Amino acid sequence: MTWSKTVAMPVRQVLTGLVLLLLLVAPAQQAVASRKPKPATPVVIEIDISRQVMRVEVNGWSYARWKVSTAAPGYHTPRGSWRPFLLKQMHYSRKYDNSPMPHSIFFLGGYAIHATYSTRQLGRPASHGCIRLHPQNAARLYALVQKHGLRSTRIIIID
Repeated sequence: MTWSKTVAMPVRQVLTGLVLLLLLVAPAQQAVASRKPKPATPVVIEIDISRQVMRVEVNGWSYARWKVSTAAPGYHTPRGSWRPFLLKQMHYSRKYDNSPMPHSIFFLGGYAIHATYSTRQLGRPASHGCIRLHPQNAARLYALVQKHGLRSTRIIIID
């Protein structure tokens, strides 16, 4: 065997190994590169039970801060984080004497964020569990959620 054949054989094997390695690594790099970071939720609605306040952010920017009414003594407003599942321009409560619930944003069973005509009670617990807002604010929030979509909205309720 000549020197050129002795050197050429290992070089060919090394080059073949490098080509195979590149073929294996390239798809993995493409898969990592194609994964885009999950965008932040555009609309975040946070209700602070202890302060009876709602803060709304859109794309990370403060949009509004409004007084709310949550559950009165003997009733319960759930705590947690949800995506809303239903918007209703006008809903009437079957559970509470057909009470009007304008601009309803439902997030858990029968729980919703909605307008109230009892605006003097805003800022203190007064509801049967829903989050009540001033009618103008409820209309603005409803339009905002409608514009961005249910899947792009997060409702967070804290103590």
